[in-house]
Amino acid sequence: MMSAQTPLGSGFGLRTSAADVLAGLDLTGKVAIVTGGYSGLGLETTRALAEAGATVIVPARTPEKAKAALAGIANVEQAALDLADPTSIDAFAESFLARKRPLHILINNAAIMASPLMRDARGYEAQFATNHLGHFHLTARLWPALKAANGARVVSLSSIGHRRSPVNLDDPSFETGAYDKWESYGRAKSANALFAVGLDQRGQAHGVRAFAVHPGGIMTDLQRFMPEEEKRAFGWIDEEGRVNERFKTPAQGAATSVWCATSPQLAGIGGVYCEDCDVAEAVPADAQTWNGVRPWAIDPDTADRLWALSERMTGVAFGI
Repeated sequence: MMSAQTPLGSGFGLRTSAADVLAGLDLTGKVAIVTGGYSGLGLETTRALAEAGATVIVPARTPEKAKAALAGIANVEQAALDLADPTSIDAFAESFLARKRPLHILINNAAIMASPLMRDARGYEAQFATNHLGHFHLTARLWPALKAANGARVVSLSSIGHRRSPVNLDDPSFETGAYDKWESYGRAKSANALFAVGLDQRGQAHGVRAFAVHPGGIMTDLQRFMPEEEKRAFGWIDEEGRVNERFKTPAQGAATSVWCATSPQLAGIGGVYCEDCDVAEAVPADAQTWNGVRPWAIDPDTADRLWALSERMTGVAFGI
């Protein structure tokens, strides 16, 4: 049964860093994959896990950029992966599985946000295809290694952006409706949260638990599609370009992902949406707050319907 969406009182909070949650933990012998683990909070996630002893594989669409960013970090391996390309996902997964290693931690971190209308080679809208479908496909292909880990955790990076829109199971790629970049992002982030619900339901019998994470506001390359005037209008930066003090540092933004991936406090728990290194509060659909999780992002029935749609759109199944 899915765990209750209720805060634990973890003792951590808004300004906790990834290093803070790993204090005293030894991850030697653990194998982790962090998509997008070479920039922004993904880089800090990689750094924290590697410094705690884990072997971290960082798949990248731009290997040269990843190599430069990861230079000097021990215990890190690199590989090529484009989440918008099913052939690339299959090739990465096959290469990983060929080494017969268990996969203890999978952090589905890579994302695009508020992009103009773009489509992948299949015609799928890019935010939904990259943020959700690509990670669904990747996780399915890596499923044998996750099961072999005997206690694996899968972390899906969602966002408070999920409050902007539930998933649209009838028109996921904006084939009939008018495209809106923020609605698209909201749909994709709701899908990320629902994927954690669906995966945990199916995976816990095999020792695999899943979590969704809102990392908090962090100014990174994720905002590359946003013009400066839009950031100012949202109050994210001031007229001089200074970042609003409510934003986290990348190391603080990585903390909740790392907490979900490693914390003993989450033993026996899964399928929950987390923020600020704790299980988030479930809030009403019309809540005006910038925290908490809306009901459409944790609904098991919607998660099942999304799961079936994702299998049809990707052509892959977990075989659970």
